[in-house]
Amino acid sequence: MVTAEIAVAMPVLVVLLAVALTAVSVVAGQLRCVDAAREAARALARGESMASAHSLAMAAGPHGAVLSGGSAGDRIRTTVRARVRPLGGYLPAFTVSAEAVALPEPTGDQP
Repeated sequence: MVTAEIAVAMPVLVVLLAVALTAVSVVAGQLRCVDAAREAARALARGESMASAHSLAMAAGPHGAVLSGGSAGDRIRTTVRARVRPLGGYLPAFTVSAEAVALPEPTGDQP
């Protein structure tokens, strides 16, 4: 009787484990996108080049992340998007993104 109960419960436990690992993977990818967008926005706010901001974002972001950004008025806005493939691509991929906004830092030549 115990063997039959384990045989019924085991697939449910495997599915729950896969769902939990997927959720952790997606949340981790989202957090890495947040970090990457923030790093890029801060770099652009300091006056660094877009290439420098891109390299910082790629170092902080998940694999295959794409950075877009620019300035709108007095604010610098960056967006990082990435596709997260949980469990090595055996499960469906999820797209995560994050946006960061920064104000340009004052330069030394302003009164």
